Amino acid sequence: MKLTQAGTLYQLAFMPRLFPVNCYMVEEEEESLTLIDAAMPFSAKAIAETARRIGKPIARIVLTHAHSDHIGALDTLKQMLPEATVYISARDARLLAGDVTLDPGEYTSPIKGGVPKPGQIRTKPDVLLHDGDRIGSLLAVATPGHTPGSMSFVDTRNQSLVVGDAIQVRGGAAVSGQLKPLFPFPALATWSKHTALDSVRKLAELQPSLVAAGHGRMLTAPLDTLRRIIGEAEAAMGPASAERRA
Repeated sequence: MKLTQAGTLYQLAFMPRLFPVNCYMVEEEEESLTLIDAAMPFSAKAIAETARRIGKPIARIVLTHAHSDHIGALDTLKQMLPEATVYISARDARLLAGDVTLDPGEYTSPIKGGVPKPGQIRTKPDVLLHDGDRIGSLLAVATPGHTPGSMSFVDTRNQSLVVGDAIQVRGGAAVSGQLKPLFPFPALATWSKHTALDSVRKLAELQPSLVAAGHGRMLTAPLDTLRRIIGEAEAAMGPASAERRA
């Protein structure tokens, strides 16, 4: 596991050279940590040890979405940290429970990626999030596309932004759903690339100071990169995608 700090944000990168899977810790002013995502099943011990090194307890576990490489250690962590509050979007709480049915009006493509089977995850979320909710210093931003209920989280103290798989960095920066041959997995697991593009447009409007994704290094001064990948996604999907911006 590789640990990288950027101000109040810590990136924990598992298997960084082969198949990088990231989770993040946000250092809060009231002497606690918020863990964003739960990485892989084997990650729990390293996550707990990192919190001990930082010297603050994990008080909250916040999930960007319910794919297996973001919830893998959730049950173990909840056993280790029974007082930690677990948060996920109200929409992806259904995926966490193994329900892959679509809502009326949602994009009709099947939900893809490593969604748990019913009953596979024992942990029940304590708080169901909606766009605009607050978790300590974090503002929850609904960014559907990779999954119907994907969320990103912006630290209102410094505009650092944790995006889950709304954006990929490994293999080349891209909006979720845009295939990068050197690391195709986020694209292959994306439910709606058109919805994902709308979400990244929304994220760019936040003027983030840093973008921290689920796979790959953190992006500092990311605005030019965001503009570029939005343009590339619009070009790949044709005029209709550009029209949605207007």
